[in-house]
Amino acid sequence: MLSMIGLIGGLALLIFLTMKGVNILIVGPISALFVAIMSGMPLFSQLAIGDEANFVTSYMTGFTGFIMSWYLMFLLGAVFGKAMEDSGAADAVAKWFVETLGMKYAVLAIVAACAVLTYGGVSLFVVAFSVYPMAISLFKQADLPRRFIPATLALGSVTFTMTSAGSPEIQNWIPIEFLGTSPWAGWQVSAIVAVFMAVFGYWWLKKMVTKALNRGERFLDRETDPNFDTTRELPNPFLSMIPLLVVLGISFAFHDSLAQSALIVALLGGVITTYFVGRKYSANFGGAVSAGTLGAIVAIGNTAAVVGFGGVAKNVPAFQTAVDAMTSIPGSPLIGAAIAVSVIAGMTGSSSGGQAIALPLLAPHYMDMGVNPEALHRVVAISSGALDSLPHNGYVVTTIQSICGETHRAAYGAVGAVTVIVPAIGVVIAIVLFSLGLGI
Repeated sequence: MLSMIGLIGGLALLIFLTMKGVNILIVGPISALFVAIMSGMPLFSQLAIGDEANFVTSYMTGFTGFIMSWYLMFLLGAVFGKAMEDSGAADAVAKWFVETLGMKYAVLAIVAACAVLTYGGVSLFVVAFSVYPMAISLFKQADLPRRFIPATLALGSVTFTMTSAGSPEIQNWIPIEFLGTSPWAGWQVSAIVAVFMAVFGYWWLKKMVTKALNRGERFLDRETDPNFDTTRELPNPFLSMIPLLVVLGISFAFHDSLAQSALIVALLGGVITTYFVGRKYSANFGGAVSAGTLGAIVAIGNTAAVVGFGGVAKNVPAFQTAVDAMTSIPGSPLIGAAIAVSVIAGMTGSSSGGQAIALPLLAPHYMDMGVNPEALHRVVAISSGALDSLPHNGYVVTTIQSICGETHRAAYGAVGAVTVIVPAIGVVIAIVLFSLGLGI
C-alpha cells in the first residue's frame, strides 16, 4: 500500500514541481527519491542486500542508459535543426507555405509549414522557434486571436507527423530496438490515422478560432512581438527541402541494415546537405553547430532525468502491480499496450521517456503473447503522443510560455484538444483497424 502511495505521490510531485517551473534535472531525482523512500528501497548499493535494487543505481542506470542509446540522435537532430535555421532553409520552406496558402488559410499555412519541417527531421523545438515569427505576422494580418498560435504550431509538429510511419522523429524510432521493426511499421494504418488527425485536428482548431472571433476576440499587438525579417535573402524553398528529403531517403534506405543507426546516418546526411544548400545564406554555420550541441545536451538531459525516475519507479512493487492491471485489460492486447504507454508518457510528461520506460517491460510480454510487432510499434508510437502533452510537458511549457508568451489558462485548452484528445482518438482508430487485420 505504501509503495502505491509512493508511486502515485512521486508522479504527482513530478507534475506539480514541473508545473511550478522547477528544473526537471532537479525534479526527476527528488520525485524518484520520494518513490524510493515510500517503497522502502535502499538508497545506496552499500545498503542493499544481494541483488536488491537501490535508489542511486536504479536512477542512474535509467539516466545513463537513455543517453547511451539516444545521444547521437539527439545531437545530430538538434544540429540539423539549427543548421536549417541558420541557413535560412527552414524560413524559406515555412515562408513558401505561408505565401502559397495566404491569409485566408493562415492557420493551415502554419500547420503545413510545421508538418513538413517536422516530418523532414527538424527538431520540434526548432520548428516552433522558426515558424513562430511568421505565425505572428500571419495571425496579425488575418486578425486572429494570438492565443491559438501555440495550438497551431503543436498540431503541425507533435501530432500526425511526430508518430507517423517513416517519421525521423525519435518517437517513431524507439520501438525498433525492442520490437525488431522498421520506422515504416504499420504504414497503411498509420497513413489513415495521420490523415484523420490532420483533418479532424485542423477542423476542430478552426472551429475554436471561429468561435473566439464570433465572441469578439481579435489579435492584440505586443511590444515584444518578433518581426519576421523580410529583408533577409533566403535560399530557394524547393532547394531548401532537399535536406529534408535526404533525411527521409537515407533513413528509408538503411533502416533494414542499420536499424536505429540509420537515423544517425540520415541526420548526418541532412546536416551535410544543409551546409551545401545554404552555405551562401548561412550567418554562422559553426555557431549553429555549437548551439545545436548545447540544445541537444539540455534536451536529452531533461528526458533522461524523467527516464531515471522511471528506472526507480519500475523497481518498486507498485509499478508491477499497475503494469499487470493495465496489461490484463480484456480485449485486444493492443488496448493494454496503448493504455500503459499513454499513462506512463502522461505521468512523465514525455513521449520518448514514456516509451523508454514502458517498452523494456511491455515488449517481451506482448511479443510472447504473439502480438504483431508492426501493429504494436504503431500503437505504441501513436499512444505515446497523446497524454504526454498534458500541461507539464516540456514542449507544451516551452511553446506556450517561452516561445509564444502566452499563459496556460489562455492557450492550453486548444493545445490540449489537438495534442491530447485528437491523438487519443487516433489510437482508438489504429487499434480498431489493426484488429480488423489491416496492415498486418
